[in-house]
Amino acid sequence: MTLEIKNITKSYDNTMVLHDISIVLESGVYGLLGANGSGKTTLMRIICGVIKANVGSIIYNGENMNEKPDSFRSILGFLPQDFRYYPDFTGLKFLLYMAALKGLDNKMAKEKCNDLVHLVGLEDVKNKKIKKYSGGMKQRLGIAQAMINDPKVLILDEPTVGLDPKERVRFRNLISSFSKEKIIILSTHIVSDVEYIADEILILNNRKIENRGSAIELVKEIEGQVWECVVQPASAREMRTKYVVSNEKHEAEGMILRIVSNEQPTENAKKVQPTLEDLYLYYLQEEVVK
Repeated sequence: MTLEIKNITKSYDNTMVLHDISIVLESGVYGLLGANGSGKTTLMRIICGVIKANVGSIIYNGENMNEKPDSFRSILGFLPQDFRYYPDFTGLKFLLYMAALKGLDNKMAKEKCNDLVHLVGLEDVKNKKIKKYSGGMKQRLGIAQAMINDPKVLILDEPTVGLDPKERVRFRNLISSFSKEKIIILSTHIVSDVEYIADEILILNNRKIENRGSAIELVKEIEGQVWECVVQPASAREMRTKYVVSNEKHEAEGMILRIVSNEQPTENAKKVQPTLEDLYLYYLQEEVVK
């Protein structure tokens, strides 16, 4: 199973959003990591056929899905960032409604929807109105509706935004539980979400995929360039203007800054092991500079 994103370019008026993106994906979970406004949602909507690229195509198992959109929709599941629902529907009724839209017969729809509410942990509230659901429950319902047709390709756009830490952990575990034999693309700007769940991370920056690989592979790019140093509060402001500061902490002796730099920022700075968050902020800084 392969999904090829081939030469995708998209612009609005005179603004280029995506430029000549080409990647090939196989079964697994892919974390699409990028800043707000980097084009993640645009790319995902192009993959799903919600909007069209100016140039390029989406190819699934060797077939151009631009030419067979109905065929692609039958194996596609999509949770948009602005997931819409009917607040006065119960969770189960909403899923049955979505199953009808996707063409499932009544018997199959009932079996599938009841299986899904169990899978996403909503069995106890399936007959409650959605407007009474918590944010995490609504997101899990969104996952369930995206899974109704047992998709081979599952697209999740910023699925953990607004969730508390406990719900985010539960959400990540849920995605991992059905990641076999599917291509799952999860977009986010929350680094820890992709770090824990993704088999491979795609970094979207400067309108293109600038890097891809596991978290361990990617952070090697800034090996030896992450430092921790102690400075006085009065010096911290100047340090922020000169360097990429990925973290700072107040201590009795001053402020401990975590800095990404190819040169030693202060005499007392010590090298530390880089993290994916350090790399992400490094890329974000590069985008601002360019």
